[in-house]
Amino acid sequence: MKSWLVLLVLAFAFANGTRAQQGIVLEGQELESEILGRTMRYAIYLPPGYEASTRRYPVLYLLHGYTDSEWAWVQFGQVPHIADAVIRSGEAPPMIIVMPDAGLSWYMNDHAGTERYEDYFFDELLPHIETTWPVRRGWEFRAVAGLSMGGHGALIYALKHPAMFAACAPLSAAVYTDKEVIGMPQDRWDHVWGKLIGTGLQGEARLTDHWKANNALWLARQVDRELIRRVSFYIDCGDDDFLYKGNAALHVLLRDLNIVHEYRVRDGGHEWNYWRTALPEVLRFAGRRFTR
Repeated sequence: MKSWLVLLVLAFAFANGTRAQQGIVLEGQELESEILGRTMRYAIYLPPGYEASTRRYPVLYLLHGYTDSEWAWVQFGQVPHIADAVIRSGEAPPMIIVMPDAGLSWYMNDHAGTERYEDYFFDELLPHIETTWPVRRGWEFRAVAGLSMGGHGALIYALKHPAMFAACAPLSAAVYTDKEVIGMPQDRWDHVWGKLIGTGLQGEARLTDHWKANNALWLARQVDRELIRRVSFYIDCGDDDFLYKGNAALHVLLRDLNIVHEYRVRDGGHEWNYWRTALPEVLRFAGRRFTR
């Protein structure tokens, strides 16, 4: 009888110890947005030990790609498994990861001012996270990363708001050169960019002030040189990725502008396996900025 009791106690202790080493993911979190006029959703990862801790954590905003939503990084990107492993190993400090739903907004305001996702992010989502969850406030405890459309979002946020972030890590970022924009097939332009920039625009007419204000290659030329020094950039794009031209052009431009960054080209394409294998380094990279 005593042996069974011992085994039961040990099993309970083991289960509690295992849970303590695992993070928690809460999907379907909601925020009523006055700016967008609808309910917005996000998923959030809380690190191992969160339930028993009274500390505040740095935060990484992890942005999804085109046609995905707030659960993509959880389901396809395996955020809980990867983050748990990196944090348990001590390669990155415990952090909270926020994964917001952005629909097809490209994380920006549209040219007509009717769909203002960027305003929602900075004026509603970010304050909501910092008053609802135990995150440390201040730019030095805040990072942004994302894949494809989310990489675009991460870049424009860091370049437009360099005082807000300590680190930016775009993966396979949707960065387009002027030549690519001018030559983009009309149906693709209208389908992807029409609502945001202007439907029916052709050739150089697509390079509007609004496009330039939301394109990393244009923003990098205009960014405040003092503030941008505070942001650490980690840019990663596969050698088989169709977005390689824009990422390579951004790397060259940042070098010419003396904007410090890390640039990686690994074997792979525009696919989840590539982004999953990139995520551990993104967490380590952000973690180094959080801990200094």
